Amino acid sequence: MTTRETTGGARAVAGLLLAAGGGRRLGGRPKALLPHRGRPLVEHAVRVLRDGGCATVHVVLGAQAGDVRARASLPGCVLVDNPDWEQGMGSSLRAGLDSLAGTGARAALVSLVDQPGIGPEAVARVLAAFEGEESLASAAYDGERGHPVLFGAAHWPGIAATATGDRGARAYLKEHRTALTLVECGDVARPFDIDTEADLAHLE
Repeated sequence: MTTRETTGGARAVAGLLLAAGGGRRLGGRPKALLPHRGRPLVEHAVRVLRDGGCATVHVVLGAQAGDVRARASLPGCVLVDNPDWEQGMGSSLRAGLDSLAGTGARAALVSLVDQPGIGPEAVARVLAAFEGEESLASAAYDGERGHPVLFGAAHWPGIAATATGDRGARAYLKEHRTALTLVECGDVARPFDIDTEADLAHLE
């Protein structure tokens, strides 16, 4: 058997989608509800995680969470409310990791709702780097670290302790860069963000 088979394979890894952003530079439109291919962007991001191999998906909501729940179809997802979403991505990452405690997940594969250029191919490549709870892996684009990122459960306490503001896990990953496996995905994905009005041209 392969290493992933002996550790439970993809089912041991939960998808964790950070979708709480309020879109301050987009006139206060929540990123989760931006239209993409006729549906809210959060639906697309969840589908990417599932198509990439994540059987379980937790979605962290923040800005207008009630509207997202009402307007987006997210069957089978675990929806996590982050009342502190305005404090930045770090608070959403902490809320998401906390929601995974006790679920049996041995790793979290973290993606961002506002990166529609990253598809299931990149998710699958990073997921394949899972070997156990000590795993730490990230997509890379021309050698530069990006999303999605895979955090083995052994790293969750350290990440939660250092995830502040909009830095997310950046400080933790820098401190543990020698343990980080970079998985090149530049040939299958584009890591742009939807942050400004001009960026909306990337949506369909």
